[in-house]
Amino acid sequence: MKNMFEAADVGEIKGRLERLKPESQRQWGTMSAAQAIAHCSAGIEMATGDINPPRALIGRILGPMIKSKALSNDEPMRRNSPTSKELVVRDKRDFEAERQKLYGLIDRFYAAGPQACTAHPHPFFGPMLPEQWAILMYKHLDHHLRQFAV
Repeated sequence: MKNMFEAADVGEIKGRLERLKPESQRQWGTMSAAQAIAHCSAGIEMATGDINPPRALIGRILGPMIKSKALSNDEPMRRNSPTSKELVVRDKRDFEAERQKLYGLIDRFYAAGPQACTAHPHPFFGPMLPEQWAILMYKHLDHHLRQFAV
């Protein structure tokens, strides 16, 4: 499965990110391209433990079951999937600054490998292995790049 520990998958994501433009039109959702990039950065910061959102009650109940399905195949994430409130971006962002930040976080995550991943549980899915974080980060980035048709 595609994941952010694989060089080819990292290259694919970075190439698609390069094709994203500030004026790219979203296919669903409410975020601008710059906000989506900032949101993706927050996702990687969660995977590395830079931010630690609390567990959601619904995630404690449904998370393990959904995690096993969501991370065991190459199916993309569904449109308008819920997110942790700590990852929501509502303010205006500078597109190029956010893109450069995301490039840096992607490089950091890939270079550090499994050691980069937090032991803090995902707010919905709960405890995650490094390989699961890498799959989820690929799927999350892919989801938001597809949101803008890149």
